[in-house]
Amino acid sequence: MNVHHLELFYYVARHGGIMPAVRNIPYGIQQPAVSSQMAQLEEFLGATLFQRRPFKLTAEGEKLFQFIQPFFANLEKVADELQGGQARQIRIGASTIVLREHLPELFQAVRKKFPKLKMTLREGFPAQLEELLLKDEIDLAVTLIERKPPSGIHSLVLLELPLVLLVEKSNPVRSADEFWRRDKIAEPLICLPPGESISKSFQKKLGELGVDWFPGIEVSSWDLVEAYVSAGLGIGLSIAIPGKPLPAKIKALPLDGFPKIAIGALWRGRKTPLIELFLAEGQKRARSFK
Repeated sequence: MNVHHLELFYYVARHGGIMPAVRNIPYGIQQPAVSSQMAQLEEFLGATLFQRRPFKLTAEGEKLFQFIQPFFANLEKVADELQGGQARQIRIGASTIVLREHLPELFQAVRKKFPKLKMTLREGFPAQLEELLLKDEIDLAVTLIERKPPSGIHSLVLLELPLVLLVEKSNPVRSADEFWRRDKIAEPLICLPPGESISKSFQKKLGELGVDWFPGIEVSSWDLVEAYVSAGLGIGLSIAIPGKPLPAKIKALPLDGFPKIAIGALWRGRKTPLIELFLAEGQKRARSFK
């Protein structure tokens, strides 16, 4: 039996399909090559190992995966032990702002203890990052935390940040209350998708105030909220991010009485020494903003 075929099957089974496997195999290989080698493995065994669409392991595939999973899942751990226990890599998921504004300094601090450390970075919304954790595609997520995480995922709140409205500096409105006193808010609301915690918290509080103001422009990042407000396309919903100056054309209006948004870290299982160090450095950086 070809051991390389078994390794590829491990990634296919672990990540739920050939394309997800290709994205996570730690060396370059294309989808046609994986498909071909999976076909060769099935031909050698005389059994179908998984259904392609939708992906699902067959009984034979499940039996094979359970047999090979302990070996391939522990290869990196054994490698660390043979290398003297020194951690070599961590996979982190976060929003664009966290990756750009805060992670470089954290990485520099952690590297003082783990000088050969490598990082793999993934960008995503909270729900996407939770899914990546559950699939074991990242080790740590730094993101918005709106509820108790799913079973098996642990959380640590690092900061609680206030919501703000972003408006052009030329706008005569001086407080958010001026919007609530209007019969109708004419300006489009620029915000993240309705399913994101920041949007849900905002709409819930508007409902309590008896105000109707629904998204006019939905964007995928806080940077885009700022860009579209700067372009004069509406009023933006964001959070006050420590250490991040606003664009020159924009001012922030505090949303007094609105719930704060918790930003924290998520991880699976027991904390490794490397994750503990990242959490400690994250807490240290969070304290500097308070």
